[in-house]
Amino acid sequence: MSKVPLLDLKAQYVTIQDDIQAAIQRVVESQYFILGPEVTALEAEIANYVKAQFGVGVSSGTDALLLALMVLELEPGDEVITTAYSFFATAGAPARLGLKPVFVDINPHSYNIDPEQIAAKITDRTKVVIPVHLYGQVADMAPIMQLADQHGLTVIEDAAQAIGAKRDGVYAGNFGHMTTFSFFPSKNLGAFGDAGMVVTNDEHLDTQLRLYRNHGYSPKYYNKVIGGNFRIDALQAAVLRAKLPYLDEWTAKRQANAEHYRRLFSEHNLLDQVRLPHEDANVFHIYNQFVIRVDHRDQLKAYLQEHGIGTEVYYPVPLHVQECFSKLGYQYGDLPESESAANETLALPVYPELTLEQLETVVITVEQFFNRE
Repeated sequence: MSKVPLLDLKAQYVTIQDDIQAAIQRVVESQYFILGPEVTALEAEIANYVKAQFGVGVSSGTDALLLALMVLELEPGDEVITTAYSFFATAGAPARLGLKPVFVDINPHSYNIDPEQIAAKITDRTKVVIPVHLYGQVADMAPIMQLADQHGLTVIEDAAQAIGAKRDGVYAGNFGHMTTFSFFPSKNLGAFGDAGMVVTNDEHLDTQLRLYRNHGYSPKYYNKVIGGNFRIDALQAAVLRAKLPYLDEWTAKRQANAEHYRRLFSEHNLLDQVRLPHEDANVFHIYNQFVIRVDHRDQLKAYLQEHGIGTEVYYPVPLHVQECFSKLGYQYGDLPESESAANETLALPVYPELTLEQLETVVITVEQFFNRE
């Protein structure tokens, strides 16, 4: 059997290398590396793609979260409600600003934050809710926005894994007050390094995001506020502009690969052993990851690795029991669905350039694991 990596960025690059080289050459010839026309154009193109009014290019998805929180001018100790089952930056960003992460459990099917559990966590110190559109599926935003309206809360969508994802026909980026995207190289739309963006439909927030992104300068060397250096590189902006026209095609191929997996796991009679990703009704899932759920997850991961199949565990330790958050007082057992997902989930290769033969190899190897003596 041939090897199947979790992700093969070289396979993508060879199909678009002329576009990439032209974009890089354009920046090199301009010698305009910080902000400038490439960044301005990317901001407009991403905002247009997700049907938002404003886009602010930043240095990473993590810095996008940090910047979105900074412009709210919150006080130390203010509370930010978010999911316990996500990448570290979702809670790390508020913690860096002296804010208190308050963790809520997930829906066990979608892996997104459970809106029904948010209300009980709201206090007088609650200021922000950060729902995460995990694995490429938009969270159930209507009840979250209803709670936010009732309590005067700001909602920041963490859409690091969800550019182009939709719920009820609405793109991620149009539910909350601000939305953060990551263009880490492994994302569906990936840069050649770290990059990110904040989008919003609020003109005042757009102005503040631009102010805080560049040290609080207004004008240069005159600091209105204490901002930071959160600027996206022009080179990264140019690379992303070259890739963006291909994104819908890549998304369609990821979705097709997900459907092939569903068919293959069914044909190989594995649906009793392998729980496949759940798609909520009325969602457009972009499959940043294809995450299965199994017993004996770690043994399966090791077996697949031995047979040349790349996998990943997102995320083995829920945020509420990470050592750095121990002072918050959470313990194992507090958020059982997040803990169960952390123990049972495994991401399989789903990138657009996979062949049907490679997908079959993955499923056959999973079958061999369960049929071994």
